[in-house]
Amino acid sequence: MLAVGRIRKPHGLTGEVSVDVWTDFPERFAPGTSLLWRRGAPERTLSLRGVRGHRDQLLLKFEGVDDVDAARALQGGELCVPVEDAHPAPEGFYYGHEVRGFSCEDAGGRVLGVASGLERTPAGPMLSVDVGLGREALVPFVHPIVVAIDREGRRIVLDPPEGLLEL
Repeated sequence: MLAVGRIRKPHGLTGEVSVDVWTDFPERFAPGTSLLWRRGAPERTLSLRGVRGHRDQLLLKFEGVDDVDAARALQGGELCVPVEDAHPAPEGFYYGHEVRGFSCEDAGGRVLGVASGLERTPAGPMLSVDVGLGREALVPFVHPIVVAIDREGRRIVLDPPEGLLEL
């Protein structure tokens, strides 16, 4: 499953919820869309009835969520879609699940680690790299640090500043 948002809290008294959008394709939040809600073990399918913008978030209304108590029960849950329903990646765009397992190498072919995903941070996307011994390094997912990505060969060529992978 691909997480596309997280429910923050109820908004108003009629069951609307505010959502942090985790997708670069917010148009996927359209009335009639089904989303999987999960928070830990419980999961349920929600049908989107309404959507509107509010500040830097979206306000969503789901079928059967008609009051503040029902909305509060969804608080903190992730909204997910099947990976196969992900929008096709535009040229130069990569999903976190897509790069997971790619070999991270320097320009000479020396293995630096294995990509474990992409993290969204206020500073921008960060490539999470398992550098071994149970350690992960966060590498800014920007050129010139990320030199090249070979989808077919499942590898990422990095030119990290000295010491970045040791942090």
